[in-house]
Amino acid sequence: MRVIVLGAGVIGVTSAWYLAADGHQVVVVDRQAAPAQETSFANGGQISVSHAEPWANPAAPRRALKWLGREDAPLLWRLRADPAQWAWGLRFLRQCTAARARANIRAIVGLGLASRSELQALRRSLALEYDHLERGILHFYTDPGEFEHALPQAALMCEYGCERVPKTAAECLAIEPALADSRAPIVGGTYTAGDESGDARRFTESLARYAAARGVEFRLGATVASLVCDARRASGVQLASGETLTADVVVVALGSYSPLLLKPLGLDLSLYPAKGYSATLTLPEGAVAPTVSLTDDGCKLVISRLGDRLRVAGTAEFNGYDTSLNPQRCAALRRRIVDIFPSLAAVDGIDYWAGLRPSTPGNVPVIDTLAARGFDGLWLNTGHGTLGWTLACGSARLLADRIAGRDPGIDFQPYRFA
Repeated sequence: MRVIVLGAGVIGVTSAWYLAADGHQVVVVDRQAAPAQETSFANGGQISVSHAEPWANPAAPRRALKWLGREDAPLLWRLRADPAQWAWGLRFLRQCTAARARANIRAIVGLGLASRSELQALRRSLALEYDHLERGILHFYTDPGEFEHALPQAALMCEYGCERVPKTAAECLAIEPALADSRAPIVGGTYTAGDESGDARRFTESLARYAAARGVEFRLGATVASLVCDARRASGVQLASGETLTADVVVVALGSYSPLLLKPLGLDLSLYPAKGYSATLTLPEGAVAPTVSLTDDGCKLVISRLGDRLRVAGTAEFNGYDTSLNPQRCAALRRRIVDIFPSLAAVDGIDYWAGLRPSTPGNVPVIDTLAARGFDGLWLNTGHGTLGWTLACGSARLLADRIAGRDPGIDFQPYRFA
């Protein structure tokens, strides 16, 4: 079949790779001039199945109220005259029950484990270079209350197959000695040895080159104006230039922009952009910096070593489609990294970045056909929130299996279009 994949981020490019491997004629369309120029450009760099606890959990409403009005808050909700924001917010609150959070963790862990295995298999078959490290991920805590909250979540993830093992403060320092100088004493942590880290942009660029060599066509610098549907069947897309591209299958992998393309068809995709920030430091030779990927759960930050760079990323700002950099939030990133690693205070030339993470209310992505809604040939692979890099290969495999009518090997019901 001829398949059009909309979006050349890590989700779109992995989708294109797996679909091309099935023998389909694949065209990838993206408005940017190169792959991975938006949400996949400078994210946290973690393959983190252990990061499966969704933002929507029983503690979230209380935390959101505590952080209200703080410019440097881990979760910042900017109230807007935006019906989509309010509707998403109400759905988010409905996902904050213990039962729904548990179900969402199970869905995220299941897809995450499958995805991590797919990535490892892909890395064995291709010479992909993306500054990857296989040293696990350590969640560390400087607040005893946050540590206590994490322990039942870690136990639940272990129940679902993700070995997130509790560690004492001393054990945390043994895993990552660079934490020893932290101005905020480490009180404990959890460690997942099977998790990894690596540069999502470099991975996506590398895989795109392999995909192109395999025959995937990349139409870059091409903006999609609308989906083309004939007799309630997706038959292609119209570009802003006026050109129409035809296909048997259209895959929408446009991240936060997916709902905007679907809305004219009367399809309400419950997805809202959560702006995340990152800071990238080029490390001087001999710098005391971590080599194990870290998650600072209390501040909702991740820290990854990418070659001679250190990437600090996280937080969520709900402010529509705004991608501007807030100086106070950028300063908070730098302040926290210097608190944890004081020797990095003298590092200059920090590159700040912000991108929009496509968030569903429960943080579970949507990987599904819209045939039941009357649009045969139209598929979604979007809504991965903070875990696009973690879930990319598994999501692409699930999509390709379902399009081919194969048994995907995991329950696909949690990822259906609601």
